[in-house]
Amino acid sequence: MYRCHVQFYLLTHKSKEFAALKSMPPLENFTHTFAESGSVEESLLRKADVILADLREQGEETLKALSAGKREDAQLILMTTSEQAASLALSGGLEAAADLWLLPMSEGELRFRFLRWQEAYRRSKDAWQTSQFLEETINHIPNLIWYKTKDGIHEKVNDSFCKTVRKTKEQVQGQGHAYIWDVEQDDPACIESERIVMTKQETCVSEETVMTGEGTKLLTTYKSPLYDLDGSVMGTVGVAIDVTQERAYEREIIKKNQTLETIFTTLDCGVMRHTVDGSHILSVNQAALNILGYGSLEDLEADGFNMVARSVVEEDQEPLREAIRQLDKVGDSISVEYRVQHPGGKLLHVMGSVKLLEENGVLCYQRFLLDCTEQKLREDRERLETERYHMGLIYALSVDYNLVCFFDLDTGKGTSLRINNCPYGVLDEIFGSTPQIEESLTRYIDRCVYAEDKEMLRWALSREQLIRELTEKGITYANYRTVCNGGMRYFQMKAVRAGSWEHSRGVVLGFRSVDEETRGEMEKKSLLENALAQANRANQAKSTFLSNMSHDIRTPMNAIIGFTTLAASHIDRKDQVEEYLKKIMTSGNHLLNLINDILDMSHIESGKIQLEERPCNLSELLQGLRSIVQMDVDAKEQTLDIKTVNLRNERVCCDQLRVNQVLLNLLSNAIKYTQPGGSIHLRLTEKPVAAENCSCYEFVVQDTGIGMSKAFVSHIFEPFERERNSTISGIQGTGLGMAITKNVVDMMNGTITVDSEQGVGTTVTVSFLLHLCAGTNAPEEQGLRGERKDKEKRRKGRILLAEDNELNQEIAVVILEEAGFTVEVAENGQVALDKLTASRSGYYQLVLMDLQMPVMGGFEAAEKIRALPDPGLASVPIIAMTANAFEEDKKEALKRGMNGHIAKPIDTDVLFETLDKILG
Repeated sequence: MYRCHVQFYLLTHKSKEFAALKSMPPLENFTHTFAESGSVEESLLRKADVILADLREQGEETLKALSAGKREDAQLILMTTSEQAASLALSGGLEAAADLWLLPMSEGELRFRFLRWQEAYRRSKDAWQTSQFLEETINHIPNLIWYKTKDGIHEKVNDSFCKTVRKTKEQVQGQGHAYIWDVEQDDPACIESERIVMTKQETCVSEETVMTGEGTKLLTTYKSPLYDLDGSVMGTVGVAIDVTQERAYEREIIKKNQTLETIFTTLDCGVMRHTVDGSHILSVNQAALNILGYGSLEDLEADGFNMVARSVVEEDQEPLREAIRQLDKVGDSISVEYRVQHPGGKLLHVMGSVKLLEENGVLCYQRFLLDCTEQKLREDRERLETERYHMGLIYALSVDYNLVCFFDLDTGKGTSLRINNCPYGVLDEIFGSTPQIEESLTRYIDRCVYAEDKEMLRWALSREQLIRELTEKGITYANYRTVCNGGMRYFQMKAVRAGSWEHSRGVVLGFRSVDEETRGEMEKKSLLENALAQANRANQAKSTFLSNMSHDIRTPMNAIIGFTTLAASHIDRKDQVEEYLKKIMTSGNHLLNLINDILDMSHIESGKIQLEERPCNLSELLQGLRSIVQMDVDAKEQTLDIKTVNLRNERVCCDQLRVNQVLLNLLSNAIKYTQPGGSIHLRLTEKPVAAENCSCYEFVVQDTGIGMSKAFVSHIFEPFERERNSTISGIQGTGLGMAITKNVVDMMNGTITVDSEQGVGTTVTVSFLLHLCAGTNAPEEQGLRGERKDKEKRRKGRILLAEDNELNQEIAVVILEEAGFTVEVAENGQVALDKLTASRSGYYQLVLMDLQMPVMGGFEAAEKIRALPDPGLASVPIIAMTANAFEEDKKEALKRGMNGHIAKPIDTDVLFETLDKILG
């Protein structure tokens, strides 16, 4: 049965000696292939089933390589001289060999040896097949199989045996009866039966009761002797069938039969048996006689029983006989429903079951009769109630529907179930009389449906589409429009399955107006779209604001970084460094004003920016602008020319931050859109006006840049507008700058105009009407922010500085100590609290408290200080000095018991003004 392919590997330098082997045919069921080499090749060695190695010209190293590299199941046959074999035997080299062929050897002898090897190899495969047949057979038989020695030790068992005793083969094989069945000693009956088998040397069949740890098992056993090679009995083989359950079932069946006999006579269900020809009743209980309307078996037979009692309603008799005659094979059964008319006129509904049986070789019918009259009447009542309910439900559900109809997809026929009042009588005319629903639907589509929706609805109502949709979903919709009395209305078709979809393809179609709903949804959608547009506009406004701040912050920051780098590289030139520091201070003050404006959340939320008019020197304003943008100008090798014309009044009252913001944006645009080597001009001209104590100041920013088209200039003040051309495609920008500039100019009641030509340049003119300042109140008299006017004033007292950032500590300590204060530092609120608690009252004149610190923040530290038992320590002045600069932060600081609030970065004027005010 099996097929075996053998891969030979021939290791020799003289391949002609193996030619005879290659020419020999394989035995039946075998095929051979040969591979050959003069030295060991691992790839050939690993594939080989049999290795034939000529060792005459090979050493022990070759033998070791063959032994180590071959597969475990591969056979190694060595060919060598007798002297070499003796040497290999002494060194243990022959242990891995399956056979040894001594050379020299004639071709005939070589053939003989190879044939002998083939036969031995076939016998091993035959034995393997026999073992496999045996193992597969015994392990797939549901019965228990075992092999025992004379002394009762289980040598081999099958899987069913292990499953029954709930142990593995390793646990069972080699063990006796008591261990396997979990009992104290071997079963004497089992031992005796095996002794009889071995003595009589014949198969013994018996039913044995075996005691187990889980109870008693009843086994039908077949035991036969096992013979040794000399013909003597060496043990037994046994096969057992576990009949424990079967015997229990037999006892249970006997008991149930007895019970059934009792039930048969008292059962409410009628039971009777009669012959196949229906001429003789074998048995019948009283319940069957009562159902059929007879007092006794004799009365039933006397009335002329012929398979069917005469009391069965006449029109049901023949169908009942036909149903019984359909039973063909033993065990066939059928259920049938019929009616019985009693002599007094009472009508009964009977549910009957008939089965063909065979008893003692004779066929008969066994019948059960169940009086289901009450059930039948109840079902009729329920059916009527259900029909009425369904009709009411259809009516209720179809109130909102203009038309409800039934459609049989198999036949195409249907009927209208409900037609609500159609004001023009169109639906009554189309669906009122035609039984072919498809024809009516076609007329409805042609006459009433909007032209663009006709084909869509025709496709949705086609049989194929309805079957496809309802098979997948059970329900389908289609929205369409109708033309009613010249007006368009929105309608919806709804289709649902009716009845059993497997047996019939019935569909209920409903058509209703959804005009009001649809128009309402359209209105809601429009409102939602408007709301979305408003939200987008709000988001755009927010983005505009943030982009503007980003633009305005980066410009002075660029100047600060640039001049800081220059100051560091010219640190030995005091005058030059001082000039750089002044420019850094100018840009820093401008940047701080911008940041303060950003942090003013009330301005952001309301969308309004209040103007703060203060004295301003326009000449210094222009010099400050040059300082901020000069590095960008130098980087692009451009020239920047700033001039004043007829400037008689330099000192004016204005919002310097906003003027700076406008001019910086214009200069930044000019630099950005002017090629390297170009020029930018800023000209300030003062023009007299009729208004008293006012002048008109005209700022003109002119560049030689790429310019703009006339069409774009008309949209330049619109948010996000940028001219789309290849010249500026690589220039970054949001298109918000000019819109922001226009808003600021308008807020300051100024004017702005733009004149530009592509390839020539752009000129922007901004005019402001500004109030003149009386007296000498120029900024230089006030002093730049960060320069103290009171340098000579010396202060004294001890200040506790609570600050976690080392750089901020260093800056604050230097400023305060240069002013004359003694400063102690606490790296967090807890340390500050500990230092203050450990001091005496009056030791610290004031605490400068950061708000955000590790371990303990400023707010918590302030509350704990105010709760100290020493009134002097608890009342020490506390000033919040923090980057939390929101208005609510200031209010929260006062609420937590602090005496003031100073925003970072530190404004020394504000700092000392606050300290002087609190310390007196």
